[in-house]
Amino acid sequence: MLEILFRKQEYIYKKIVGIKYKRYFFKSVDFNEKLIGLIGARGIGKTTFLLQYLSSLDIADEKKLYFSVDSIITSNMKLFEIAEDFYNLGGKVLVIDEIHKYKDFEIELKEIYDFLDLQVIFSGSSALVLEHKKADLSRRAMIYRLKGLSFREFLELKLQKSFESFSLEYILKNHLNIVKNITKEIKPLEHFKEYLKVGYYPFYFESKESYCIKLEETINTVIESDLPIIFNIEPSNIQKLKQLTAYICASKPYELNLTALAQKIGINRKTLYLYIHYLSLGNIFVRLDAHGKGDNVFSKPAKLYLNNPNLNNCYCMESEKGTIREEFFLGMLSQNYKISYPKYGDFMVDEKFLFEVGGKDKSFKQIKDIPTSFVVADDIELGFKNKIPLWLFGFLY
Repeated sequence: MLEILFRKQEYIYKKIVGIKYKRYFFKSVDFNEKLIGLIGARGIGKTTFLLQYLSSLDIADEKKLYFSVDSIITSNMKLFEIAEDFYNLGGKVLVIDEIHKYKDFEIELKEIYDFLDLQVIFSGSSALVLEHKKADLSRRAMIYRLKGLSFREFLELKLQKSFESFSLEYILKNHLNIVKNITKEIKPLEHFKEYLKVGYYPFYFESKESYCIKLEETINTVIESDLPIIFNIEPSNIQKLKQLTAYICASKPYELNLTALAQKIGINRKTLYLYIHYLSLGNIFVRLDAHGKGDNVFSKPAKLYLNNPNLNNCYCMESEKGTIREEFFLGMLSQNYKISYPKYGDFMVDEKFLFEVGGKDKSFKQIKDIPTSFVVADDIELGFKNKIPLWLFGFLY
């Protein structure tokens, strides 16, 4: 069986030979850890990353092995049995893809970790919740939650140029100098609208014409397969998840009437909260909770968005500019920062920075008397003092 897996691995390697670009993951993942989990949305490049990592290792091919849990070849074997056979043949690095499709995977990963001297890297749906698994995997595994392309990465792929990423604090203090250096190389606004429409998922560069079709297929797989597997959702309720997605697509983030929505879809309020939670974990929704309220599953979110502007472009008949701007800002900062909905302004970040997001004429009127407050403005290339161009926050990772 291992011989077949090795043959299949060589075939899969051929698919990534021409892919030279490496996502930000390569700089953030600590490969010295024994057990590493990569959790993220479908289509953001997890499998490509895993194969790139394996192919970069300076060890014999028979000492490194990739396989996907949904392969027919492995369907009748336990994860531990595959790992043990590989280890007994001198294996060193084992990569397991689509692990959320394997029942009780956390128990077998624990056994592999405890009894075999192997480095194991696994990937799975963004909806996986590992912190409370019965095998207590979170104490053994280093878990990374990965995102789609930043605006910076999109530019690198599109223009074949390299750009530096910056921390939020550095951008707030130095945005004028950063922008001046970037605009010596490119005109960012020339590319920003394209990114908002189609630039979040790397497969855009494989086939631009069919991007929205592939994105819809990707999201349907999450709703029809990943979420039901992970959360035991009955097949008859899958359509309700799609109805909920369509409703949020057509509504404004701050106009949430959950009672009316539950009645419209035909579910009770508790189930509605659970579905919002599942779709948020599945990277279809992103919820914003009020400052100081916490993120209880059964509390009403202050705002509810689609996960990224590309979903609006491909799913919604039309979307407000304000919604797109806020989705972009929230998506770029949620990678590394805690964000909540404040009493004044649009976003509170890490309990100390207040942001108001809008168009180029957006003023400080609503937040003028609040320290460490900033206006984030779309359709401007260069900011001034505490007014910063929206596109620049795409250089956070």
